[in-house]
Amino acid sequence: MEYLLPERVAARLGPLGRYEVRVLLLALALALVGIPFGLLLHQVVTDGPLTAFDEDGAQWLNDRVHDHRAVLAMLHGISFLGKPIFLFFAVGLPVCWLVRHGAWKLAVFLAVTCLGGGLVDTIVKVAVGRPRPDVEEPIITAFGKSFPSGHSMQAVVCYGALLLVFLPVIPRVWRRVAIGATITLIVLIGLSRLSLGVHYVSDVLGGYALGAAWLSASVAAFEIWREERGRRPTHPLDEGVEPEELAAASTGGRSSSRP
Repeated sequence: MEYLLPERVAARLGPLGRYEVRVLLLALALALVGIPFGLLLHQVVTDGPLTAFDEDGAQWLNDRVHDHRAVLAMLHGISFLGKPIFLFFAVGLPVCWLVRHGAWKLAVFLAVTCLGGGLVDTIVKVAVGRPRPDVEEPIITAFGKSFPSGHSMQAVVCYGALLLVFLPVIPRVWRRVAIGATITLIVLIGLSRLSLGVHYVSDVLGGYALGAAWLSASVAAFEIWREERGRRPTHPLDEGVEPEELAAASTGGRSSSRP
């Protein structure tokens, strides 16, 4: 199968036809990810039925954890993995390594995807303007608005982008493990924000949906950019977004092409 197209379909279409069909399929995939976010956003801005569950859930979690110091310490540690200051180094150091080894396209992909995700999150937060949960015994104080959860969205965007960049150097037998570990980390970060009482359930789900949509859009744009330059299509969840450039960087070679 060539990218998302069955072999028989790809064989019957010319290069332009295959390109147009791929764009259509990528747009469909983005819509399927973005629709859940739109539904959650509608619930939030119209005070739909989900918002009543949000308030009860926030208070229930607060009641269960606020007296347990060991649990709170663990939650703080997990939550820190989604803080902007931690993600700055978690993404910034790999970007520096990629630049040093001549992998400019991957460095730009990481930087634009992660910084752009943070900008999108900020814009949506300001536009929606949802207050933080009001629980009886607050555990921590968080600044800014509540929807969507920035920790949850950036966990999807940053850790997802890192996985797609470095997937080619992970032995094939361990790739499913790496994908599973990344998903587990993302889920735990979202749960930590819920348990600490600074987000509603819909905030975290909205962060996941918006993060997945932004990451999908970034990968789609990068893949179309490859197509326009005559590069072969890739299968991001199987071989990463730019396997050739990472292979050159990891073996000491330098890619002469720049974005």
